[in-house]
Amino acid sequence: MELRQLEYFVTVAEEGNFTRAAERVHVAQPGVSAQLRRLERELGHELLDRSGRTVRLTEVGAAVLPYARAALAAVAGARLVADEFRGLVRGRVAFGMVTSHNFDVPGLLASFHEDHPGVEITLVEGRSGELAAGIRDGRLDAAIISLATDERPPGLDVLVLTDQAITAAVGLEDEWAGRAEVPLADLRERPLISLPAGTGLRARLDEACAARGITPRIGFEAGHPTVLADLAARGLGVAILPDSVATARPDLHPIPISDPPLRGCLALAWRAAGPASPAARVFLDRARAAL
Repeated sequence: MELRQLEYFVTVAEEGNFTRAAERVHVAQPGVSAQLRRLERELGHELLDRSGRTVRLTEVGAAVLPYARAALAAVAGARLVADEFRGLVRGRVAFGMVTSHNFDVPGLLASFHEDHPGVEITLVEGRSGELAAGIRDGRLDAAIISLATDERPPGLDVLVLTDQAITAAVGLEDEWAGRAEVPLADLRERPLISLPAGTGLRARLDEACAARGITPRIGFEAGHPTVLADLAARGLGVAILPDSVATARPDLHPIPISDPPLRGCLALAWRAAGPASPAARVFLDRARAAL
């Protein structure tokens, strides 16, 4: 039994067609058919039903398929481990991030790629809940997500990167420009400028309002805090911002939110069991150091 026979078998099973499978493995179709016939003779059973327009697994083929996949995965894992020990990290890394943050993710990815050009890197943006789910089910190796202070998502380990107050901010000509603080309940009096529902900062606002029986009036939504700040500076409402953004803008008057104060954090998250591949483990070490 040869590894290429198992590879051809798995590919034909997935494609349901010899021609497409041959194209996928870059081998002539007669060569794929011949190798699978040899595999069937060695096992003493037909693995594929070739009688229809599409190729189907026989009962024996369906039983053998998981073992064939496991054998190929084991060989791939052995090669990755060997590459890791030689310092030739290969494989794939999938990284996710929320849309609003100030971390130099492009610099992190570029530095890692320069040191490990054999690793394929993918980057996705999304909401924190979606990113956390992606880490748990293996679609992502790590991600920057937004959390409530002291929140620890089940099944994940996290490294807190920032932890700061969530602040209201208005333009300098706004009627609230002289206020030293604003109770949460007072926010329902004004149109709010916020990140979209499902984002970390918005989740903190919605959770606090729900706990107090308050329905916030969202006048504008935008995907980045800088846009929220711009809208507030032009007198279009009260922006709900990370404190560092609100206090850095000379055209805004930041107002701490009280009763209750709101806080949120950004964190680097990964599976509690650790990344699955050597490449992902090396990347996570780099990300933890860089971020």
